[in-house]
Formats: sequence, C-alpha cells, structure tokens
Amino acid sequence: MSRIILGVTGSIAAYKAADLASQLTKAGHKVTCVLTKSALEFVTPLTLSTLSKNPVISDLFAEKEGWQPGHIQLADEADLLLIAPATANILAAMANGFAHDALTAIALATRAPILIAPAMNGKMWQHPATQKNVETLRGYGAQFVEPASGMLACGYEGVGRLAEVETILQAVAAVLAAPR
Repeated sequence: MSRIILGVTGSIAAYKAADLASQLTKAGHKVTCVLTKSALEFVTPLTLSTLSKNPVISDLFAEKEGWQPGHIQLADEADLLLIAPATANILAAMANGFAHDALTAIALATRAPILIAPAMNGKMWQHPATQKNVETLRGYGAQFVEPASGMLACGYEGVGRLAEVETILQAVAAVLAAPR
C-alpha cells in the first residue's frame, strides 16, 4: 500500500489522530506520525507509535543514524502527507514556507500530495488571515477536508470541528487513487 506521513498538530482534536493512525495501518498503509511540539500536549508518541507500528517523529534534530536527514528521507518516500488536525498556526507556517519543526520541514520538502484537515475555533477558521492561508495552500496544490460544524471544544457552536475520521479516510483514498 502507500507510505503516509500523518502530521498531528496542537489541537484538542489530536486524540482523533490515534484512530486515523490505527485505521490507516489496518488498511495496509505504512504510517509515520509526525507531531508538533504542541501536539505532544494532547497525545503521546507511545500511543501513536503503537497504533502505527512505527516510530514517531517529534523533533527536527533527533535524527537517526545515517547521512540523510530523516525529515528529508520521509518527505522523499511519502505517497501522501496528511495533516489532521491542522491548526491555524500550521496553516500560516506552511502558507509562508516556514520549516521550523519536523512537520513543516517535511511539508516544504515533499512532492507528495498534501491533504489537510483543519480543526480550530470557528472564529479562527473564518478569520481572513486563515482563509488567505488556505487559499495560498490550495494554490500550492494542497487539498482540504473541510472542517465540520457542531459543538466546538471551546464551547462555541459552529464550523471548525475536525471532519469525521471516516470522511478523512475517504479523502485519503481519493487522493491516493488519483493519477499523479
């Protein structure tokens, strides 16, 4: 099957990354989880490494043995970079070409398709800066799984929830099936 990099960012919805990693692995994909520093506040590497059956990357400078930087090797080998959940912060960083951690470095270096599933407060999602970043990323070729509406962790009701895991899995299948 495919090599999928699952990027996880610092959102309360990060707990759903465990289900994504598990479902993708059960489907036969090789999944490597890459966590931002903020994601570590919500999920543990042990959980995701157990479910993905692969080591988790959370530090740009914690390289494995060998001459090639690990994040570049992952970027080169990926068939898909899936970022779920994606915060407003990661969207801004990617739209502006920042590579300040392992996930943004992989995003900048990969030539694999990028699929982004945002999750944030509805006001943050609808802010013109966030929408501009989304349009910039779309212009670069990134695809999105639109956030869902409903009760948000912050107590508001509206758009901004991470899409359902099944919806994200369907989008992954569609991206992987599309000709490149």
